[in-house]
Amino acid sequence: MTTGAPTKPAAATHAIPTADELIARIERYFPNVDGAFVRSAYDFAEQMHRPQKRQSGEPYFGHVATVAMILADLRMDVATICTGLLHDTVEDTPATNEQLIELFGEEIANLVDGVTKLSQMELRSKRTKQAENLQKLVVAISSDVRVLIVKLCDRLHNMRTLSAIQRTEKRERISRETLEIYAPLARRIGINLVCVELEDLAFEHINPAAHESITRRLLLIRDLHSEEVAGVSSAITEQLEKDGIECRIFGREKRPYSIWRKLERKGLTFDEIADIYAFRLIVPNPGDCYHALGVIHQTWRCMPERFRDFISVPKPNNYRSLHTTVIGPDSVRVELQIRTEQMETVAQSGVAAHWRYKDSSYKYDPDAAQEAGGDPLDRLRPFVEILNQGGDPDEFLEHAKLEMFADQVYCFTPDGDLIDLPVGATPLDFAYAVHTELGHTTVAAKVNGRDRPLRTELLNGDVVRIIKGGVRQPPAGWENLAITGRARAAIRRLIRESERDEFLRIGRIMADHAFRREGQTLIEDDLSDALKRLELESVETLFEELGRGRITSSDLLDAAYPGRLDDRADVSGRELIKDEKAMLYVKGRGLTSGVTLHFAACCSPLPGDRIVGLLQPEKGVQVHTIDCEVLSRYEEGAMDQWLDLAWTPEAEDNAVSMARIRAVLHNEPGTLAVIAKTVGENRGNIASVKTISRSTSFFEMEFDVEVFDTRHLANILAAIRMCEPVVSAERLRAEIEEIGD
Repeated sequence: MTTGAPTKPAAATHAIPTADELIARIERYFPNVDGAFVRSAYDFAEQMHRPQKRQSGEPYFGHVATVAMILADLRMDVATICTGLLHDTVEDTPATNEQLIELFGEEIANLVDGVTKLSQMELRSKRTKQAENLQKLVVAISSDVRVLIVKLCDRLHNMRTLSAIQRTEKRERISRETLEIYAPLARRIGINLVCVELEDLAFEHINPAAHESITRRLLLIRDLHSEEVAGVSSAITEQLEKDGIECRIFGREKRPYSIWRKLERKGLTFDEIADIYAFRLIVPNPGDCYHALGVIHQTWRCMPERFRDFISVPKPNNYRSLHTTVIGPDSVRVELQIRTEQMETVAQSGVAAHWRYKDSSYKYDPDAAQEAGGDPLDRLRPFVEILNQGGDPDEFLEHAKLEMFADQVYCFTPDGDLIDLPVGATPLDFAYAVHTELGHTTVAAKVNGRDRPLRTELLNGDVVRIIKGGVRQPPAGWENLAITGRARAAIRRLIRESERDEFLRIGRIMADHAFRREGQTLIEDDLSDALKRLELESVETLFEELGRGRITSSDLLDAAYPGRLDDRADVSGRELIKDEKAMLYVKGRGLTSGVTLHFAACCSPLPGDRIVGLLQPEKGVQVHTIDCEVLSRYEEGAMDQWLDLAWTPEAEDNAVSMARIRAVLHNEPGTLAVIAKTVGENRGNIASVKTISRSTSFFEMEFDVEVFDTRHLANILAAIRMCEPVVSAERLRAEIEEIGD
């Protein structure tokens, strides 16, 4: 049995690594390296960067040489290491891409080009710039993950030397981007060594006071508990030797940023953090991991709630290990991580651990990655999927950060396939993780064999079965049903697609309606002259613009019939509503609630109410009851905004809508229970309750109640009024407010 500590990338140093040192570092794991080729890349980069200095005054070449050395410490292939040497030549020196192709081949030239395109990745004052940069990064790494690895090592050395930048504000910007983008991406592909150093370096510049305080406390604890730590290590070593378990053991001290996150997230004090120190046991094979675990649990009492088996169920980035906490010698809580040498390598180097000999060459080995527990590159694919969903850069950044920063839960399909999701994920997130189309058609879910709402928070080990419907449409209230970036991006894309189709549908109906008012028939093939006058490309674009309210029916008629007399002055909106040939169906067919169809809060329409629509530019159709007081503002001069609407049979038979009831009740015990029981007995459901006013004798309350239609609401109101504690109850119409507020 031996003791030791894990290796880490090359430490910061002012000495520039020589070509011989770099080649020797590569030969440790790749003895057949073409040293002359590496030296030629080294010499070319040194020559190109020779006149340049960094802000510290040191030669710029020292930066790229150190990046190459960090890549060699990660045991990367020669092409990646040479890319580290050359990654700034095309951007910052007279060197060209053509030169790189000629001297070093297309593979290295393409990698350098990928890194060059990401060269301006510093956080800017505008959030959109960061979002655009992250999009570029995802595009680049989706074709070759080595671009990301070089960029991470480039950022690591820049962070090690960040103190040379004089402006505090710039250091903080760079550090914040490192913490928000680069460190999570390093963790995503499992390169823990780079991730934790990036986090600590960024933390030091973002919150120097906290970093210094935690560092001082760690030094104090190290001095106070050094003997205790040695004693625990000896006790574990002795016990495992008795059982013939070969292993090496070493202590691991928690990093300052990791401690800070735990203090922030869990509201703990420093003294309450139990895992400042942990011990890592490295054993020959997975069977020995479980053998060692059994010995330790038989010797010391374990804390069941702190046991995790990441060998049976690896983390998404391929991290595999057994974690347990026991009450060790002298009643000290001891955290243990038990893993093999291969698991340790993957835990520290992630995707970089899978570069090895294959077919007489040294390169990435996907088969070995799968054997080690799965391909870490799978962890990058959700970002590509989010990018493919479209949307603006800020939206992409929002969804990508949702993917980056969440802890994980592990759920299963009915066939036993593992799906990893962020903590707090729902069955809808699960559906989108399986397949986008499954998410689009999800209507219900079973969790562990039981029907559960789509808003149910999934837990580790849940088996989830998704119930599909036949229609692709955004689920109502999806903002509260999905938390993953992948699901939210896919839903927003579906909404955009549905929105365009529905605006086009609205526009076509409005155009047909406008032509009939003029005594004409809408013939799409005859609109070419009108399209030219309106400067539109196609009839579909015309209908979409009309549906979105960007042009009006009058604009269309003026373009179709130049010089026409506007004889509509005496026609009121009320007369327009009576034209039943122009009809948009709601709640189930024609338009989608929450996409282009919005129910006005001022009158809360229910199936059974006579309804009318008002077209709001860029927002769609707002639905009002025919007697809504707000409509009086639109009776004159707003014909283009009126749309006649009708409920679909499905809506009248099956829809659940929200109605608001205001009731005056006697102030006595049990009143609310009586109301709730009455509503439930009449097949209603109280969604929310709000107290408006209260006195010693009475209180006034508002109830949002789920009902099927106006008849159902009338029955519930009648039942409530019959309750003894009820003074009065009525359907509430919101106070008049501006349309579109």
